[in-house]
Amino acid sequence: MAAAPAYQVAHQSGCEWRRLRAPLRAMLAAVLSAAAGAAAAAARPAYTGFKVAIYARAQEVQHMKDTQWLASRFDFMQKYLHVDKVYIETHRDHLLVDGDTIEKAKAFFAARGVQTAGGITWTISEPNRFQTFCYSDPKDRAWVSHVAEETARHFDEIILDDFFFTSCKSDGEIAARGDRSWTAYRLARMREAARDLVIGPARRVNPRVRIIIKFPNWYEHFQGMGFDLEQEPYLFDGVYTGTETRDPVRSAQHLQAYNGYSLFRYLDNLRPGHNGGGWVDPPGSSSLDRYAEQLWVTLFAKAPQITLFDFRQLQGALTPNLRGPWQGQGLHPSFDYDAMMAAYQADAGAGVQAPPTFAVAAGFALRRVDKVVTALGRPLGVAVYRPFHSTGEDFLPSFLGMIGIPVDIVPRFPAGAATVLLTEDAAHDPEIVAKIERQVRAGGNVVITSGLLERLAPRGLGRIAELQYTGRTALVKDFEGRPYAPVESIGEPMLIPQIEYITNDTWELSSAIAGDNGFPLLTDSPYGRGHLYVLVIPDNFADLYRLPASVLDQVRAIVAGALPVRMSGPSKVSLYEYDNGTFVLESFRDEPVTVGVQTPGGVTALTDLDTGAVYSPRPAVRGPGGGATRFIIRIPPHSFVGLALQPKP
Repeated sequence: MAAAPAYQVAHQSGCEWRRLRAPLRAMLAAVLSAAAGAAAAAARPAYTGFKVAIYARAQEVQHMKDTQWLASRFDFMQKYLHVDKVYIETHRDHLLVDGDTIEKAKAFFAARGVQTAGGITWTISEPNRFQTFCYSDPKDRAWVSHVAEETARHFDEIILDDFFFTSCKSDGEIAARGDRSWTAYRLARMREAARDLVIGPARRVNPRVRIIIKFPNWYEHFQGMGFDLEQEPYLFDGVYTGTETRDPVRSAQHLQAYNGYSLFRYLDNLRPGHNGGGWVDPPGSSSLDRYAEQLWVTLFAKAPQITLFDFRQLQGALTPNLRGPWQGQGLHPSFDYDAMMAAYQADAGAGVQAPPTFAVAAGFALRRVDKVVTALGRPLGVAVYRPFHSTGEDFLPSFLGMIGIPVDIVPRFPAGAATVLLTEDAAHDPEIVAKIERQVRAGGNVVITSGLLERLAPRGLGRIAELQYTGRTALVKDFEGRPYAPVESIGEPMLIPQIEYITNDTWELSSAIAGDNGFPLLTDSPYGRGHLYVLVIPDNFADLYRLPASVLDQVRAIVAGALPVRMSGPSKVSLYEYDNGTFVLESFRDEPVTVGVQTPGGVTALTDLDTGAVYSPRPAVRGPGGGATRFIIRIPPHSFVGLALQPKP
């Protein structure tokens, strides 16, 4: 007689476990409660502005059958990091954890007052370039459904890790695709898989189950792998956001730090009220400051919960190379490495030999930001319209966020916004030119990038202004922030696209200069009661960071001028604004920086949300903009300052 398939054996053992589950769970809870009482007493108090979860991979979950192994690790974490929830993964890389172990882990955490939920990663082999399932293959489809069913037997909430997509190009997938593009085929295939292989089977087993899809950080390319931001937020019960950005240079995706903020806001706008939180992991961080920044950026976006990936990596020992070179110089950065080490050593005792772990660092960073996050309101930003399934000028909004422009990516054209910012992504909307014209003619402002200008010039943008993307580039290193202002130079030159316009119909607000010639960086074309602006983007988006402060200030004045607060100064400082008169400045620079802040008239002071320190305004400015109030803020390296506007009594 042939042996039963592995998944059938697992199913049978799961049935036997369920018959014994209730009495065993009660026994486990009783056995663990005494130890849990001591651990709970030593655990950190809850944070006031957010919840914290830990994700445990199936490879670690299978060890949780040994509750002593589990207690020795989790109780150490909880001593330095308050944990509200643990995601217990049931499947990864064809490893399906048995039901006995899952229930033991659930009972362990329940005895400590920690919530649990299920997790699934649908990979065949992560080490093999994240090998995914082929969702037209009958064997793969049966296994995916089986995993969904088995997980739903144990949990009323399940989160899907990054990999509910397909990269499979097997002969079967090629045949199933037919004449469609890979994007069109995969979108349709993964919608069907969500309904028929995940949600349907899980709910047949457990009608109460809520299933959350976690989207990773590379949103510009989702549609090519089958992630569907148009329908999946409504197919599933909620979404979760991958806000990890790691090192922007050495990590494969080259994501800027601001991407964690802008992506959370974008997914929050897909289906408001259904974005459960952000998700960060330690790898790829060049310093602990970079790890902490990912946590802070997620929370500045007002994520209600942050998930730390993962149970294993949080146990990783910190090494001296994670201490940034700006530490220990009397600059007092927001993540003070030496203060963390001193607190750990004092708490652990003089004779302790074990180095602190990433859990210690995460707890230190989260405590540092909690008071500020608690005081923040609802985020405000410049509306950046990105149609569903669009690509173009990859991740450019994150670069703009890094030059001090608060951005809020939205999936539908924001007709009522004072200013709309459009990158090349917007070309995916077949009606975008008509929408721009209506917006500008009615008195709104629209800022388009040079990349979008290239795409729209053949589509009738000339009805508004006759602007031309020439296809030529200019090598420039001198800049004029405003017409006839002093020329400022940078070191190494950069390449920018050349655009042309009709003199006296369009006006040049900022310029780049090379030899005896000049090239527009920012133009203004009045139309109706509004304005169409063109922002020229360097060939290398990171060259935006090298623009002189005078140029950046002019760009900020046009793009973000309708927001209550505006910053001035160099790049790599982000501004986050909120509807309750609070804002945060965060510097990603390796050295201290001084920035200016312009607030509405009538503001008499700024109050530091953490320390209570009061900033007084600078002397009043005569002439244009003289009604505003100006402040000067000094920020240490890789640090943030949370501030509140203080109006006249």
